[in-house]
Amino acid sequence: MSRPMSRPIRRIASRAPRAAIAAALFASLTLISGVRAGMAETFAYVGNADSNDISVFKMSESGEMTLVQTAAFKGVEKPGSSTPLAITPDHRTLIAGIRSQPTLAVSFAIDPRTGELSHLGNGPLADSMAHIAIDRSGKYLFSASYGGNKVALNPLLGNGVAGEPKQVIPTGLNAHAFLPSPDNRFAFATNLGSDQVLAFAFDATTGTLTPNDPPGHKVPEKSGPRHFVFHPGGKFVYLLHELNGDVAAFTYEARSGAWDEIQRTTALPEGFSGKESNKKPWAADIHITPDGRFLYASERTTSTLTAYRVDGSSGKLTTIGSVPTEKQPRGFQVDPSGRYLAAVGELSDSMTVHAIDQGSGALTKLKSYPTGKKPNWVEFLKLP
Repeated sequence: MSRPMSRPIRRIASRAPRAAIAAALFASLTLISGVRAGMAETFAYVGNADSNDISVFKMSESGEMTLVQTAAFKGVEKPGSSTPLAITPDHRTLIAGIRSQPTLAVSFAIDPRTGELSHLGNGPLADSMAHIAIDRSGKYLFSASYGGNKVALNPLLGNGVAGEPKQVIPTGLNAHAFLPSPDNRFAFATNLGSDQVLAFAFDATTGTLTPNDPPGHKVPEKSGPRHFVFHPGGKFVYLLHELNGDVAAFTYEARSGAWDEIQRTTALPEGFSGKESNKKPWAADIHITPDGRFLYASERTTSTLTAYRVDGSSGKLTTIGSVPTEKQPRGFQVDPSGRYLAAVGELSDSMTVHAIDQGSGALTKLKSYPTGKKPNWVEFLKLP
């Protein structure tokens, strides 16, 4: 009687460890393949000026891009010269600057699951803005007008749409970029035609800009300061000059907002003089990896990207080298992982993804993808 009952008990006991092993193996495979529910996804948003839209790409762990949406601008009929983009700190809203009349800030809600965009509404801009950015609190939109020689500050309403400009401030010639400091206490605006960087104290509570003391920083004549980026550590800032291709490194004093230049190098590839073809430098964009180890700059005349290694202690740069990329690379961006760089070409209507060597910082081309017409801006976003 006891023998028949003992057999099924032994069989049941033997199944338990097998089931546990199978479950653990499935969990491991799921983790490796990256298909588990709730895994973070990375998306790239490309602003296309001539086609009046935004290309939305999903990026895989290997850097492969898949187009998931082409989002059109509602209420916009004519193309502008460029389409600057900015994403709010809470990752809920993307804003595009429209440079044709009427000049608008077009807001889109970002789907937290798919990364796709849905139109929220349009707000007014004070002029045709070459650059837009959002303050660290997510409450204000900064913008800079190249042709209008001004910068402006708009409040962002509760629905993510820009309200009427709160401040419009005349600047020197050709304001080109307007960004808050890492701690949100200051804001800086490049004046490409006046060779200066203006400095403002910023009160995020009241949304007020006032000239800092001193109110600006001069750079070499006819160098054309264009775009700049802060080091993630907050102690350094790097400024790209459009007209001579210079990249200048500065120490940054967070208490006063002061910049102090410590080095000047170039974004031009080795051997470039421009004399043979009568072509001049035409630098465009600058970005740094999230860990602050590598810096990159784009140059449109040669259609190249130049890479630099950043000394974490001194902030100084060592040039790694230059590589070819899309034709006329006005915009590019580094992904949140710091493993990839995506550059778009205004004259090629496409985007190239480059892998970033994690040891050296050198760039290797992976693949190119078609975008809309005249792509000029890239923003990455990692969604949980």
